[in-house]
Amino acid sequence: MHESWYRLLSILVFTAGFWEGPAAVLHRILGDDHGTAMRPVNYLDAPWNYVVSGAVVVATVVLLAVLDKGREKALARERNAGAARGHAG
Repeated sequence: MHESWYRLLSILVFTAGFWEGPAAVLHRILGDDHGTAMRPVNYLDAPWNYVVSGAVVVATVVLLAVLDKGREKALARERNAGAARGHAG
């Protein structure tokens, strides 16, 4: 997978995680938001929306770590392939 796909996926995961995690909590606390299509976690009642928002933050961090490891492995494969081509030529 090309590095640009990793960057795109990282941006999308971070944006969704931030929007459903900290942003949803702030909307609930500051604006008494009880859910919209953009913040479905706020449809939940008071204690559960905070629990789910925390779980979303944890899942976001895990997914970003997985994407970063995959990117590092892809870059290492490209370096090894380039080194092998350099020795063969």
